[in-house]
Amino acid sequence: MPQLDYHYFIPQVVWLLITFGALYLIMARVALPRVSDVLSNRNQRIDSDLSDADRLKREAEAAHQSYETALAQAKAEAHRIAQETRDRLAEETARLKADLDARLNEQTSAAEAGIASAKAQALGNVRTLAGDAASAVIERLLGTAPAPEKVSAIVEAVMQDRDSREIA
Repeated sequence: MPQLDYHYFIPQVVWLLITFGALYLIMARVALPRVSDVLSNRNQRIDSDLSDADRLKREAEAAHQSYETALAQAKAEAHRIAQETRDRLAEETARLKADLDARLNEQTSAAEAGIASAKAQALGNVRTLAGDAASAVIERLLGTAPAPEKVSAIVEAVMQDRDSREIA
């Protein structure tokens, strides 16, 4: 093997050093700067992506917070509107109930007045009819017509006696 022959050992070491030096210079001047640039660009892009991700995360958190705030405000506003509507409907219902009660009271009063008037008229007719009937009975029994004042007084006394018994 020629590599292990002592006679060729020194020239091989010299050529090794020359080749190593040449390769080192080529690597140091050409390849390593390109690799360094690629790594530097990669690190810058990673740092840029991380800062963008951090910025986007903060924006997302801010958007989420504003969403939560808007949602809470919307719920509060909806609750307020619902409460106002309930209050307004309760007031309107109370007003309508009061109007209805007033109309019913008016109608009841009018009906009671009509009934009282009809009762008074009926009682007046009853007194007249009772007086006419009593006069006719007495005239038929006695043959002479009684005095209308006496018959009216007797009918009035009987009606008052009847009224006092109804009250008691």
